[in-house]
Amino acid sequence: MARPIWKGHISFGLVNVPVVLYPAERRADLSFKLIDSRNAARVKYERVNEESGEEVPWDKIVKGYEFDGGNYVLLSEEELEQASVEMTRTIEIEQFVDVDEIDPMYFDRPYYLVPDKGGEKGYVLLREAMAASSKIGISKVVIRARQSLAALMPRDESLILELLRFPQELRPAADYDFPTDSPLKYKISKKEIAMAGQLIKGMTGAWKPNTYHDEYRDALMKMIESKIASGETEAIESNGEEPEAESGTINFADALKKSLARATRSPKKQAVPQKRRRKPATRKKRAG
Repeated sequence: MARPIWKGHISFGLVNVPVVLYPAERRADLSFKLIDSRNAARVKYERVNEESGEEVPWDKIVKGYEFDGGNYVLLSEEELEQASVEMTRTIEIEQFVDVDEIDPMYFDRPYYLVPDKGGEKGYVLLREAMAASSKIGISKVVIRARQSLAALMPRDESLILELLRFPQELRPAADYDFPTDSPLKYKISKKEIAMAGQLIKGMTGAWKPNTYHDEYRDALMKMIESKIASGETEAIESNGEEPEAESGTINFADALKKSLARATRSPKKQAVPQKRRRKPATRKKRAG
């Protein structure tokens, strides 16, 4: 079981629900060490005092805010937490909204909220009321000295706290150069759009996340295991043939026709969603 990150309470009107915050995501990244290719020695990151040159223990490190060229205000973890005890221990719901009102770009990171001792009744009350109304709660929460906007939502038997990005954290689309002219400007015909629509329809299916996994990680692990088995220290050359590069202008109509033909010959595949919309899940009925 994951270690708790935060303990506090949900403030819902006059109701306070004691909860514990746990991470809902699990990173499956492979861990690599930095190696000097000249002698295969590890390259280390060290916490070094720039004046003495000595390594600094973790328990002696504090955070410093530079307020004037080389002058710092030092703050310990305890002081960061005590800056506002109420803010660092409360998830106060400010309003309820429909989940569809939130642009998926705002969603950042999910956490599980588990009822703390004595908090089961308030937890279930809030969960049931939110599930029945199909609403999610918008709140603010401070985790590790950083305040975040958050969405509180029911999911089956649990309450999820999804951290949201503040509007100021998103870059406006106007910062980038997107094609804004009509399809005709790019020589896209109505027939091509219709064929693309048919292709999308043919590839559409139910969203089943368990059918997807990290294929790149699998390939990387296969390469690593092969290196271990062979004892080689140099990169192993692939026996697979490299795809030939295409030259000239892409014929989208031909590409769409080929894709449609392939889609009609093959069983329907699950479509990868383009949006990550989160809706309050319908709770499963319990027997009895």
